[in-house]
Amino acid sequence: MLSAAATVRIFQKEVEGIRYPAGSEIFRQGEIGDVMYGILEGEVDLVVNGEVVETLQQDDIFGEGALVQTSQTRASTAIARTDCVLASLDRRRFLFAVQETPMFALEVMQSFSNRLRRFKQKQQA
Repeated sequence: MLSAAATVRIFQKEVEGIRYPAGSEIFRQGEIGDVMYGILEGEVDLVVNGEVVETLQQDDIFGEGALVQTSQTRASTAIARTDCVLASLDRRRFLFAVQETPMFALEVMQSFSNRLRRFKQKQQA
């Protein structure tokens, strides 16, 4: 079974992944988002109000919230923790991937669920 990040790579517009050097901002909290990302290589920090809330690894996806929220705003800032190669998926391709690959939709929901569980566990600690 493909990871969600691998599925993003299949449906992305770019042939090559997008490269981000360590420390570079991928997107900023509060801005309008029009793509989601899959991590092909590297690590990405998700930052909320100046605090790192999670570090994502290869095969993780992020930014999908902006594609499903009506406001399309980013809930966090994403910063490349290490040099990264990312696959991206715009809303049109995201909807196509969900329709054509039902397991992708489940993987996206699982990603949301896992992230929420980790957040809740941190709050209880």
